[in-house]
Amino acid sequence: MALIIQKYGGSSVASLELIRQVAKRAIETKNQGHQVVVVLSAMKGETDRLLAMAAEMAAGPEAREVDQLIATGEQVAVALFALACQAFGEKAKSFTGFQAGIQTDETHQKARITAIEPGRIKTELAKGRVVAVAGFQGLTPGRDISTLGRGGSDTTAVALAVALGADTCEIYTDVDGIYTTDPHICEKARKMDRISFEEMLELSSLGAKVMEIRSVEFAMNYNVNIHVRHAHQAGRGTLICEEDIEMEKKPVTGVACSKNEARITLLKVADRPGMAAKILGIVSASGIVVDMIIQNQSAEVDPASGRAHTDFSFTVPLSDYAKAMELMEGTAGEIGAERIIGTDNIAKISLVGVGMRNHAGVATQMFQTLAREGINISLISTSEIKISCVIEKKYTELAVRALHEAFGLGDLPDTEE
Repeated sequence: MALIIQKYGGSSVASLELIRQVAKRAIETKNQGHQVVVVLSAMKGETDRLLAMAAEMAAGPEAREVDQLIATGEQVAVALFALACQAFGEKAKSFTGFQAGIQTDETHQKARITAIEPGRIKTELAKGRVVAVAGFQGLTPGRDISTLGRGGSDTTAVALAVALGADTCEIYTDVDGIYTTDPHICEKARKMDRISFEEMLELSSLGAKVMEIRSVEFAMNYNVNIHVRHAHQAGRGTLICEEDIEMEKKPVTGVACSKNEARITLLKVADRPGMAAKILGIVSASGIVVDMIIQNQSAEVDPASGRAHTDFSFTVPLSDYAKAMELMEGTAGEIGAERIIGTDNIAKISLVGVGMRNHAGVATQMFQTLAREGINISLISTSEIKISCVIEKKYTELAVRALHEAFGLGDLPDTEE
């Protein structure tokens, strides 16, 4: 007997009929001799509907009350799922996140799981029940309802897999696995049989929307394999697991893109120690996450100070662009910038692959490919298994397709387990 965690996203439970189908799948798994815990998101569109109601009721609604409201979406889904199981003659019981023993910190709407006490879940599993747990939520030390932020149900599922010592964590969604790039952009995108935790973590952080980044971190830290599958289609999906020697044979695993980017450049900043820390400290103090950073020293020397100037550029999420520009404009004199310019007409294109560790020339091939397409690069950032470039937004799809073809991602076969 195996203990299996199954998580279903909002599109998988968008209607009563789809919830019935999910219940049938869970019952089928149980009838194979397994214990089953099902984690559910709210029905598709429900969280947005509740957030819109909160915004209509009050300008800048209090985060605690918003959590009280939007947590009901998942609670509706798990209750309906349990009722569906019972209608099919199967014993089932639903729990809210806090009834399931999920504890979080005090950060409403972006809470982090701190501990799980799964005693009630284990009791019901021992009674032969299918257990349904509301994803995306928990309980603060002050015993308030908290939510984990968008995609938090994935994190709930993986965290429960760790706490329960589950044999398998299955993430069911509206796609049939992880692809080498966005199939809506590149028709030659290929579904992968396997991908490493590190690669999935990079792809998630770079714009791939299949997995929530914190859930991948959880899985990697505790070595919990995740099987991403289609909720309403049969067939194998993609296994997210530890890397092996076969994965390292390919220099590149996938191409990711994000248009959710903006760039800010401070021109002719005084070149003295601590300036980068001062600039980024102002931004980070406002809760804005900085991604790519580049600093160029000018050859010219200021006659008065005897120092050179630097141009300092960084990127921020598009949603924080206006706020970051306001912060920089307000402190231009303090940081010694001659002028500040910004643009939201950019995109980030990234190559990801654990094989980069032992394959030379990946960056060169990437830059040559973009150059052949007439695409200029304004910023470059690298890590051990990633190369990212900032380009003009209008070239995003062209760049993705060109790089996907250049690295043969549509042709390389995967190694079967």
